[in-house]
Amino acid sequence: MTHLIRGAVLTAVVALAAACSASAAPPAPPAAPVGWSPAPVVPLASQPPPALVVDAPLPEQLAMGLVVLRYRAENLRIVPVYGPAALDVSPRVGHIHVTVDDAPWHWADAGGEPLIIQALPPGPHKVRLGLADPTHQVLDSKTVSFVVPPGGGHH
Repeated sequence: MTHLIRGAVLTAVVALAAACSASAAPPAPPAAPVGWSPAPVVPLASQPPPALVVDAPLPEQLAMGLVVLRYRAENLRIVPVYGPAALDVSPRVGHIHVTVDDAPWHWADAGGEPLIIQALPPGPHKVRLGLADPTHQVLDSKTVSFVVPPGGGHH
């Protein structure tokens, strides 16, 4: 009798498994969250142009004589890689050029962290950030103007 029950259960399980596998489609892979760019681990066939986004400095820090500029690059990874061979890297890589108050010189930054500038005298200032490729060609730029108030302490 137990053989009959075991046989009936086994037959039911096999029939259920066959029915499920025949009617159910394989699960779809999870969709990437909206607004996410492709993971920077494989070459991309095409890339939209790079863009730079820069936030205005926060008034609380300006009151202390400290300029903190947060920025991000879109369609380009900020990394310390330079030279013509790096132009072929995909996804695209680069760095930023920073110019303060129209100085005839700039510095390059590849940290990707907020810029911190201190000890600017009170008054109006501007900082230009240029998003540059590995050969220092500027691809996009933004200028942020602000005023360091009188009495801002030196950090």
